[in-house]
Amino acid sequence: MCGIAGFLDYSSPKIPYNLSEVATDMAETMYFRGPDHGGVWSDQRHNLALSHRRLAVIDLSSNGHQPMLSVDKRYAIVFNGEIYNFLELKKILSGMGHSFTGTSDTEVLLQACVVWGIKKTIEQCIGMFALGIWDRQEATLTLGRDRLGIKPLFWYHFDNLFIFGSELKALRQHPRFKPSLDLNAMATFLRFGFIPSPHSIYKNTYKLEPGCLLTIRPQQLPQIDRYWDLRSIAIRNTREPWSFTDEETLKQFECLLGDAVNQRMIADVPLGAFLSGGIDSSTIVALMQKNSDQPVRTFTIGFQEIETDESVYAKKIATHLGTNHQEFIVEPQHIFQLFPTLADWYDEPFADISQIPTLLVSQMTRENVTVALSGDGGDELFAGYKRYFKLSQRLGQIGKVPPALRPLLSAVAGIPPFFLDSSLDFLPPTLMKLIKKLRTLSQTYGSHGIEDHYRQLISRWENPLDLVPDATEELANIYSNQTLGNDFPDPITRLQYCEMMAHLPEGILAKVDRASMAVSLEVRVPILDHRVVELAWSLPSHMKIRNGQSKWLLRQLLRQYVPVDLFERPKMGFGIPIGQWLRGPLQEWAEDLLSESSLKKDGLFNPAPIRKRWKEHLSGTHDRTRSLWTILMFQSWHKRWM
Repeated sequence: MCGIAGFLDYSSPKIPYNLSEVATDMAETMYFRGPDHGGVWSDQRHNLALSHRRLAVIDLSSNGHQPMLSVDKRYAIVFNGEIYNFLELKKILSGMGHSFTGTSDTEVLLQACVVWGIKKTIEQCIGMFALGIWDRQEATLTLGRDRLGIKPLFWYHFDNLFIFGSELKALRQHPRFKPSLDLNAMATFLRFGFIPSPHSIYKNTYKLEPGCLLTIRPQQLPQIDRYWDLRSIAIRNTREPWSFTDEETLKQFECLLGDAVNQRMIADVPLGAFLSGGIDSSTIVALMQKNSDQPVRTFTIGFQEIETDESVYAKKIATHLGTNHQEFIVEPQHIFQLFPTLADWYDEPFADISQIPTLLVSQMTRENVTVALSGDGGDELFAGYKRYFKLSQRLGQIGKVPPALRPLLSAVAGIPPFFLDSSLDFLPPTLMKLIKKLRTLSQTYGSHGIEDHYRQLISRWENPLDLVPDATEELANIYSNQTLGNDFPDPITRLQYCEMMAHLPEGILAKVDRASMAVSLEVRVPILDHRVVELAWSLPSHMKIRNGQSKWLLRQLLRQYVPVDLFERPKMGFGIPIGQWLRGPLQEWAEDLLSESSLKKDGLFNPAPIRKRWKEHLSGTHDRTRSLWTILMFQSWHKRWM
C-alpha cells in the first residue's frame, strides 16, 4: 500500500519551479502511507513528474521501488494497492517469453500493460488500486481506480495544469494549486457526512470514480472511460432468473469468497485480521483460519462502560476458531487524544463517528502486523442496514392506508420539522408522537419517490441550505435519481445500488483507508472482490433477506464454522458515546467550534440553526450528536486546512 502523486503542467514550455522538488514535496505529505521508500521520476520535455511513497508488502527489495519503468522504457508507473491475481498474470506473461527482475505485482502490472495495453490489463486484474501511468510514446497520462473505490484518487484540472494524488494534502503542495472551497460540496457534506464522488470539497478538484480510467494529453481535456459498470452488471444480473438451490448457492458463494480471502493472504510481511464479533468479520476470519496452518492473528478493541462494546463476543469467536487474539481496552483519554489530529488524517471533511474507533483499532493492529483483512462491504451487498427494514415496514404501512386518506399524508408531509420540534410543545406527548409518526409515513408516500425519503432518512441535516444559504444541493442527487426506478423496480435493491455508488466508496472505504494509512497499515476487503460483488448482485432478494433477517447467505456460511449463539444478536455498530461526552469532557472543545463568533467568522454558516441544536443537545431534550458532529468535523477541517 502506498501514496502516489504527480502532475502534468502544460501552461508554458518553461515552468518556474523544479519538477522533482515539487513532486517530492507532494509525496512527502503522505510519508505515513509509505514509510519504506520514496521515489520521483520526471519527463522534462512535457513538464510531467510522478512521485511515490512505498509501504513494502510484496517484494521487500529495491526491485519493488517506484516510480517504475517498463522494460521497453515506454511506460512509467506509480501504483497504490495490490493486484491479487498477479501470480496468474505473471505465469501467462512468462509463458509468452517475458522475464522479470523482481517478485512485485507492480512489475507484473507494468509488463502486462506493455503486452495488452492499459485498459485490457486493468480489466483482467483482481485487486484494489489507484495508479498513474505515463505513456512516453503517446505523451498520455492515464489514471485508474479499482472497481469498488477501495483506494482513493483525487485530481485537479485548471489553467493548463493537471495534478493527482492519493490525498488532497498532496495536491496542496503544488505551487499552482488553488484550494477554493466549493459551497455546493459543503452543503452535500452537511447532509451525508461525506462528499460523494466525483466531487470534492474544492472547486476544480474531483475524485476519480470507482471503475474508471482517466486519460489526459497536453492541451486537451481529461477523458473518462468506465471499464467496469456496476449499474449495467446489476441490471443484467437482477433480471436473469436464479436457478440454483440454497445448497448450491451456498457452496458457490463459499468457494468464491474463500478464494478471495486466500488471495488476500499473500504477503511478505506479517498479516492478521480485524475481528469485531459481527457476522462479516467473523466470516472472513473463519475462512482465513480454515486455510491457515497457524493461528490467524486477530485484533479488536473494547470500551470501558460502553453499551456497544462487542469485544466479549469477538473473544468468544476467536476462542472457538483458535485464533491468536489480542484486544485493547480503550479508555476515554485514548479517544480524546485523537481529536486534534482528525483533520490531519481526514483532509477532506468527513463525519462518521466510527472513524475514531477505526483509527484506534488500526493503531493497535499496526503494532503487530502490516496487513489486516476486514469484513467491510457485507452490509451493502447483503442488505444488512437497519434502515432497509425501516423502509420496508413503512412501505407496508402505507399499503394499509385507504386511498381516500392518502392525500392527507401529502398534506402532513409539508409540516416543517422545526415546527414539530418546538411549536407544538403544548400538545399531549402521545398526540405529538402520533403527528410525528404520521409525518414520517407521509414522507415515504410523498410524490418525490422512495429515493427522496431515503435521502432524508440518512441525512444529518434535513435542510443543509438553511445552514449554507449561498449553496445548492445539485451534487446530492445520487439518492434522487428518478431513472433508477426503471432499472431497479424493487425499492430495497434500488437503495442498495445507491449505497454501493455513494456511501460505500466515499464513506465506509474512505474511513478505513484514511484511518489505516495514518498508521501505515494495509487493509484488504475480501467481500468486495468484484467477483463476489457480481455474484451478490445475481442473487434474488430471499438470498439476502429471509424470515425478517438480513445477510441470510452470509449467516448460512458462518453457521458452518461458528455456533449460532455466538453471532446471532442485535447489530451494535462501532459506536462511542460522543453525545454524552459533548455534554461533559468535550463541551469546551465543541463550544469553541460551535460558538456564534466561530460560525460567523468566515461567513459560510447561518449560525442560528446550529446554535439551536447545540443548546437542545446540552439541555438533554434532544440527542443532536449526528448533526453536530458534522459541523464539528467541518469546523475542525476548515481551521486546519483553510
